[in-house]
Amino acid sequence: MRAWKTLSRRPILDRSPYLTVEEHAIELPGGRVIPDWPWVITPDFINVVAVTEAGDWVCFRQTKYAVDGTSLAVVGGYLEPGEEPLAAAQRELLEETGYAADTWVALGRYAVDGNRGAGAAYPFLARGARRVQEPVVDDLEDQEMLLLDVDAVKAALAGGEFKCLPWAAAVALALVQMEKDDE
Repeated sequence: MRAWKTLSRRPILDRSPYLTVEEHAIELPGGRVIPDWPWVITPDFINVVAVTEAGDWVCFRQTKYAVDGTSLAVVGGYLEPGEEPLAAAQRELLEETGYAADTWVALGRYAVDGNRGAGAAYPFLARGARRVQEPVVDDLEDQEMLLLDVDAVKAALAGGEFKCLPWAAAVALALVQMEKDDE
């Protein structure tokens, strides 16, 4: 199969560093040209599913602007320029929760939108997490940290309580990884 080809690109909205929208001219594999394909540029981000030494899952109950009501969430954040995904995951876990972990498993790299861009997601599983400091409180975050057992996490996932797809996907991937590790 042939890949789509970018013929040209021009910015139409720039709200850097968090959002840029471009208009691309693209050529499809069959030769058809689309002159005004919208492309969204956002920073790559990480999500961390942290499981403590006691087997509790570190989650948040929080609100977000694009989510109705409250949602369960995992640790997340943007990569800083030049930062590797694992370093970002370790930094965000420490900042948001005060936890650190010695065992890290990368759960993949995923396109957020296969046709429009919007960055890449890097989910991680951090096992053996332990509290090493107080979290750094961000004034944009209104959240409550929770420690949930695996059955509560499974029920929350099945019940749609992780209302943002990257959070739900990270939890599901972590569950699969942990089952594989426990075999």
